[in-house]
Amino acid sequence: MKRHRFDLFSLLAGGLFTAIAVLYLVASLNGVSVNGRIVMPVAFIVLGAAGLAGAVAAMSRRGRGPDA
Repeated sequence: MKRHRFDLFSLLAGGLFTAIAVLYLVASLNGVSVNGRIVMPVAFIVLGAAGLAGAVAAMSRRGRGPDA
């Protein structure tokens, strides 16, 4: 099997969506309501921050600053 590069963004996205699914599962088992108007924007903010961090890390690995 061919090895591939480690993709931190994909790992974080998968973990975040798994955590959201577990949150909804546990809430439904306990009879508690989860407010999707809070959960989804927070998820998108976390994914955006992870994407931004990944882009900054990739630029620093290439040795380029934001001006190049």
